[in-house]
Amino acid sequence: MTARDPDMNHEQPDIESQQSAADAAATAGVNDEVERLRAEIEQVKADALRERADLENQRKRVARDIEQARKFANEKLLGELLPVFDSLDAGLKAAGDDPHPLREGLELTYKQLLKVAADNGLALLDPIGQPFNPEHHQAISQVPTPGAAPGSVVTVFQKGYLLNERLLRPALVVVAAD
Repeated sequence: MTARDPDMNHEQPDIESQQSAADAAATAGVNDEVERLRAEIEQVKADALRERADLENQRKRVARDIEQARKFANEKLLGELLPVFDSLDAGLKAAGDDPHPLREGLELTYKQLLKVAADNGLALLDPIGQPFNPEHHQAISQVPTPGAAPGSVVTVFQKGYLLNERLLRPALVVVAAD
């Protein structure tokens, strides 16, 4: 038995080293699997954050679109009322400055209509005496005008209108020449 004992002792380290190698391989496999799962979790987290950001951006975009639609929903109606404003304005000019009940009624109607339009975001552009602004005015011609600053509006043929600070119709103007 003594002869076998050394053999047994000799075989035991081989078994232990095989078990250690198997354990190390299994541990390495588990570590690789853990790292793979961690990377997958990080990818899922990144995808979830990206999706959340996309949803938030889409929500903001939809809210902005709704706000724009609300601000300019009445653009067509107000645009179709512009000839009515022009007619009332022309009627007031033709009536002259003499006080008359018809003129006063026309003036009151014009003011009420302008107030309703203003409450809905419409602003009148009557730029006489102001510097020419190509974003809001359309120049028809230039005329030499003594006493007027060069580049200023001297005559308005047709008033312009802004709807919530966006140009609805430019003012048709004559500009003082340089």
